[in-house]
Amino acid sequence: MSQALVIVAHGSHLNPDSSTPTFAHADTIRESGAFDEVREAFWKEEPSFREVLRTVEATEVFVVPLFISEGYFTEQVIPRELRLEGWNVADWDSDGTSADHATLEARDVGKTVHYCGPVGTHDSMADVIIQRAQSVTDDPAVGSGFGLAVVGHGTERNANSAKAIHYHANCIREQGRFDEVQALFMDESPEVDDVTDHFESDDIVVVPLFVADGFHTQEDIPADMGLTDETGTYSVPGTVDGTRIWYSGAVGTEPLLADVILERANDAGADIESAIERVKELTGGVVTA
Repeated sequence: MSQALVIVAHGSHLNPDSSTPTFAHADTIRESGAFDEVREAFWKEEPSFREVLRTVEATEVFVVPLFISEGYFTEQVIPRELRLEGWNVADWDSDGTSADHATLEARDVGKTVHYCGPVGTHDSMADVIIQRAQSVTDDPAVGSGFGLAVVGHGTERNANSAKAIHYHANCIREQGRFDEVQALFMDESPEVDDVTDHFESDDIVVVPLFVADGFHTQEDIPADMGLTDETGTYSVPGTVDGTRIWYSGAVGTEPLLADVILERANDAGADIESAIERVKELTGGVVTA
């Protein structure tokens, strides 16, 4: 039986770079030969969630949301638009960070759909955050002498938004690689505005847990930290209150995220073990503590 992968993401009518990571990771997975078909679909761009299953020939489809946290889109919008019969968020039996997968039918197109939890809550995201720190510092051994700030948007409308940030910060903290690890937010406490107040380290790597670079990651967060100059630009590393700030930009642009997408599909039963190794060769492989 042929297998297809569909990566679903938000997209944007206003930011042309919003979909860039989705297409990049899809291309990496497509090159690996992991699936007979690989498709991308978006809420705010084409192809749309509602139509994407009609573009797939395979009768077994693995759908992986390229979202950071569980919430409105992963629990309501995507299942509704894909017309997954019998969907119930209780099928995931999740505490807000542990959504795994559910197998349902999209009978209007005659397909079995393995609907996965979002990439942003998968345990392997901690590896991607660390890889992002390595990439921005150009130091494979980065950790000792450094603090690490994992930054999320935060919102009072969705408690799970902050849960994912805290979850990965805790996982990395337990590894003991960095001197300090903190979860910070744009719109709730503790705030990224006061980044240097939360660390004693002279060097801080700041990794925003966002899928794509846009207004928040390229303008809001650097400005909130006091990293930008009067022209709105910043250097890496930059200096804030005598502390060096290594600002990485969106974690979703890290090539290693393609591994996490495959891990989600693999957890849901996709027969892709050999392809996972090929993708690791393309992306630099999974970082281990």
